Amino acid sequence: MELIFIIIVFLLLILAVVWAPFIKQHQNNISIDDTQRDETNVRLYHEHKAEIEKDFQQKNIDDENYQYLLTELDNTLLQDMENQDLADKAPQETKVLAMAWPVGLSVFILAFSFYLYAEIGTYEKLTTMTPQEPMQQSVNAEQQTINEIKRLMDVTKTEPDNSDAWYRLGQSLVTVGEFDSAVKAYDQVLRIEGPQADVFGAKAQAIYYKNEQKIDERVQGFIDQALAIDANDPSTNILLGMHSFVAGNYQVAISHWQRVVDSDKKNVNKQALIEVIDEAKKRLAQPNMADDSSNQIESNVVGPQLTVNVTLSDKIQALLSLGDDKTVFIYAISADTSRGRMPLAAVKLVASDLPITIVLNDASAMTPQAKLSDVDVVHIYAVVSAAGGAGIKSGDFKAELNNVAVTTTEQLNLVISNIVQ
Repeated sequence: MELIFIIIVFLLLILAVVWAPFIKQHQNNISIDDTQRDETNVRLYHEHKAEIEKDFQQKNIDDENYQYLLTELDNTLLQDMENQDLADKAPQETKVLAMAWPVGLSVFILAFSFYLYAEIGTYEKLTTMTPQEPMQQSVNAEQQTINEIKRLMDVTKTEPDNSDAWYRLGQSLVTVGEFDSAVKAYDQVLRIEGPQADVFGAKAQAIYYKNEQKIDERVQGFIDQALAIDANDPSTNILLGMHSFVAGNYQVAISHWQRVVDSDKKNVNKQALIEVIDEAKKRLAQPNMADDSSNQIESNVVGPQLTVNVTLSDKIQALLSLGDDKTVFIYAISADTSRGRMPLAAVKLVASDLPITIVLNDASAMTPQAKLSDVDVVHIYAVVSAAGGAGIKSGDFKAELNNVAVTTTEQLNLVISNIVQ
């Protein structure tokens, strides 16, 4: 309503400027002497000034518009005085302005104003939704998050052992991109509560986003810690599912997401997970869609693309069916021993995901400094870890292919059948 009021005031002010000379000429024609004209102008000036001050006191106009209207009123009074002096000196026939001039100009001003009003927006548009409102809502949401962060920081200062406040602070910091600070907040939760799968998963997510959605050694370490405590941890499995989906490994993504859906975890949007699982299944069922997605990913990932199919032998599958679901690592290392045994590409899943076909490429590198495109020949391993940790240890089950050229385009088959002694 304030905007409409300001528009009306400006229109009236413009019309007053237009009609002022004509009114003064008319006053001259009816023989109003100089003293009466001055008194009238001053009286009108004080009346208009009183109205403006009243509007300002009632907060109908802000300080900027108040000063502007007073200045214009002063200028109008001075202009009236000067015009009267000139009018007294001018020939009488030049004083009288035709009635058509102020009437025509007033009609033009009003018509043009209504045209702009119709084109730019009606009162409802001006006072409700505007094209800038979504942006304003986004700014407001960000400001609310910042305010929440400040509030939670105050809480943690006065209650340093409030683990819930620390955890929510970490989540809010991730929202605004303060990943390192979020990790520190999660560390406080671990200090208070001890090892927690969801906190390790949250730390993995924060560093994952900081790394531009890459799983490096640090992220993998937190993932391992989370799954060692709870193989069904929602935050960790959702992260792994998303990473696999983006890489085109839809079956792996489905496995991670379905694990969360089948669990009895609270505070999980299972409906949203079911929807993305359905989308992943559609891509698996429709080769064209899967091919399009793979082509899009390959266009973004330059370098070798090793397609590996991993299965379990009947013997190993029978042994694994007797116990808990085991962690499976599929990775490639350089055949050049001088480069060490740091995996150049790796995928982590569980035994129940097998059989599965995955793609090892630079997107699945653990660090930017060690990736498939840096070498010519690799050894490929598929390991079922008995303890859940990386590396090949006694009691693990494995399969391997040695001296594989990274330029290989045919599918590579690994059957896990050997027990590590």
